[in-house]
Amino acid sequence: MTEAKLPNSLLYLMAVGAGLVVANNYYNQPLLNLISETYQVKETAVSNIPLFTQIGYALGLLFIIPLGDKFPRKKLILIDFIAIVISLLAAALAPSLLILTIASFFIGFSSVVPQLFVPMAAQLASEERKGRAIGIVMSGLLIGILGSRFISGMVGEYLGWRAMYFIATGIMLIYWLLLKYKLPELAPDFRGTYAQLMRSIVHYFKSESSVRLAAVRGGLGFAGFSAFWTTLVFLMEDSFNYGSAITGAFGILGIGGALAATVMGKLSDRMNKNRLITISTILMIIAWGIFVFSGSSIIGLIIGVILIDMGLQSLHITNQNIIFSKNQDARNRINTIYMVGYFIGGALGTISGAYAWQEFGWTGVATLGMIYSILILLFHFSFKNSVS
Repeated sequence: MTEAKLPNSLLYLMAVGAGLVVANNYYNQPLLNLISETYQVKETAVSNIPLFTQIGYALGLLFIIPLGDKFPRKKLILIDFIAIVISLLAAALAPSLLILTIASFFIGFSSVVPQLFVPMAAQLASEERKGRAIGIVMSGLLIGILGSRFISGMVGEYLGWRAMYFIATGIMLIYWLLLKYKLPELAPDFRGTYAQLMRSIVHYFKSESSVRLAAVRGGLGFAGFSAFWTTLVFLMEDSFNYGSAITGAFGILGIGGALAATVMGKLSDRMNKNRLITISTILMIIAWGIFVFSGSSIIGLIIGVILIDMGLQSLHITNQNIIFSKNQDARNRINTIYMVGYFIGGALGTISGAYAWQEFGWTGVATLGMIYSILILLFHFSFKNSVS
């Protein structure tokens, strides 16, 4: 397979799309205060919005992404976009918190397209440039996650939170047209039934210890990340009296870490992957250590955001390079196992982060994130030499 099969124009189209689609899952975070004011509910009640978005995303990964090994991916992606558009419109028009929460679940469930792009990029790239391709797509994805918070914070501040969902709907319609004319079709590798397809996921989960370990590492890393972003908006208001625009602006700071993803992808092609995972996790531990003492320090928060984004992105790309190097005819199913674990971790981080904030304040959130990162190292060192 040659690099010519993945021209830069297609690679960057997928990278931009990964960011635009995944952003749908994160527009809500800087808007939580505005949403709580609209529906006259407490902060803990609106934390269900990012929680159900992440649960929906995890279930979408489980039930939609494996279909990429069975059905033509272009057709699957274009159909999925219809569900994305409907879900975003439902959120924009939601008359109650319950309807918004349900719509958020389906936004997460349908916005799994980036996880079809990542194995597609790995399949089309040459073996020696696989990490680079994954890194570029993941750069786009993380920029989308971080940039979404800045954009939604600004839009929410000046136009209201509903406007953000209307704008997102328009963006999805434009990108759908681009994909319709630019995305190539790839023949599926799996020829069995849907039931056999889903059973094979269980088989890979049981037989591939490297995938299980990667899912645990990624899930714990994303748990801390989600705890941070779910509670940052409350810290900004309580300690600094800042609104959603400033909270969202913190996403811009993390884009430096996202841009480092291309470098990390190249490193994961050459450097010992276990060592790179260790370095990435230590970066996150340092970030959480800074956060512990930064409840009233904007400078500390800025430094911590940059470090945690760099660490998580490096960990994530290295995990994916490891799991995509094997079972090449089942990349979507392997990615399903990994990403379900990743976003279960995100849901856990959202729940535990909200609880830590409510009971122990920002110090509790930072301590929680530190614990998650230390657990990554413990699992990594305990099982890295026993994986298959």
